[in-house]
Amino acid sequence: MTLVFQSRPSIGSLPMVRGGRFDRVWVRGASLAAALALSACGVIEPAPPAPQRQAQGLFGPDGLVLFTNEERPRGGGGEIGVNAFLWRATLDTISFMPLSSADPFGGVIITDWYAPPTTPGAERFKLNVLIKDQRLRSDGVKVTVFRQERAGAEWRDVAANTATGTELENAILTRARQMWLDANAAP
Repeated sequence: MTLVFQSRPSIGSLPMVRGGRFDRVWVRGASLAAALALSACGVIEPAPPAPQRQAQGLFGPDGLVLFTNEERPRGGGGEIGVNAFLWRATLDTISFMPLSSADPFGGVIITDWYAPPTTPGAERFKLNVLIKDQRLRSDGVKVTVFRQERAGAEWRDVAANTATGTELENAILTRARQMWLDANAAP
């Protein structure tokens, strides 16, 4: 058995689609075009890096941040819209009353009507609590007390003692300070 190797045909002997020989002018033109294209590139300098943007999503590194790149002050160690210690202290302090709604981003807690066991069916109370700041401050919480008394078969609004709201505010602040001290105590 004899092996016969054939060499590759040269570019000049390749047939063209039009039936003629490979057009050497075309090869030279293509080579010249490639050389010009490569020489036009020159030295390419990298573009400067794009400036880094802060996350502006709902739950990015800074919690709920909308429409700002400024860092917000941290008031109580939480990622809610108000001071976390005031928020938790308020919920602890008024835990005996049924909640109607609670908004941790707006800092509003509204209770449902509560009848104390000492006067069942004679009077009832309702609270609106507003946490006004992200910092733990003495004026950071406001409690509004509503009171109703039974007049026959219906309830009528009566004035609530303003000292009741102040006493609740003081109880919330005392609890919030204690929670802050517990959280920042040395191990």
